[in-house]
Amino acid sequence: MPRVSEEYIKNKRNEILDAAFRVCLKKPITSIVMKDVIDEAGFSHGVIYKYYSDLDEVMADLVIRINSENRIDGELQEILKDRSTKEWEDAIREVCELLAKRMRSVGTDVLKVSLYCDNLAISNPERVEKIKAKLGDEGQSPLVYLVAGMHEYLGKVIKKEKFHPVKSVDEIIEFMIVTFHGIQSGFVLSGCLSEEDLNGKYTPETMFSCLADSVIMMLKG
Repeated sequence: MPRVSEEYIKNKRNEILDAAFRVCLKKPITSIVMKDVIDEAGFSHGVIYKYYSDLDEVMADLVIRINSENRIDGELQEILKDRSTKEWEDAIREVCELLAKRMRSVGTDVLKVSLYCDNLAISNPERVEKIKAKLGDEGQSPLVYLVAGMHEYLGKVIKKEKFHPVKSVDEIIEFMIVTFHGIQSGFVLSGCLSEEDLNGKYTPETMFSCLADSVIMMLKG
């Protein structure tokens, strides 16, 4: 029997992940079963299980692919490296502009899958922890890099400028993350619903500009 190449295995796995992604656009992750992926991929039951032992392995690889394709650590590092603490307002605005740009480029399909993952975390946290254990560094959420980079930079700004912010650095960053998720939800909903009062609103550019203003005001005290 001829040996299967690494490229062949990679291509088959990618076909399965493509199918899993299409399934995730059709129904919430909480209701997806392996048969959905098998049917969407058009492979036999046996073929799928040659490459993945269960659905959580498929989902873990899908998350790794999405997160690795949408990393922001390089661009974030460039912004914070090029901006001294004297230019901290510009730095915060550029970071928020980066988040808006990335959210726009990622698109509502991927963001919809992200929202479904949030729902899974609410309904089945034990399963999410199992999936997260398979991710490794490559599959970390881009927000992990945001937290680390901003925590260090804001700490330097507060010390250098002798600010007395109204909230701690940890609280400001928590606010940024929660706001990020809110903007993401609004952006996806405004793109999916046809109601006149929602369609075209909640644009990432406007919402992240408001976030930048809020962070700046909190730092200034």
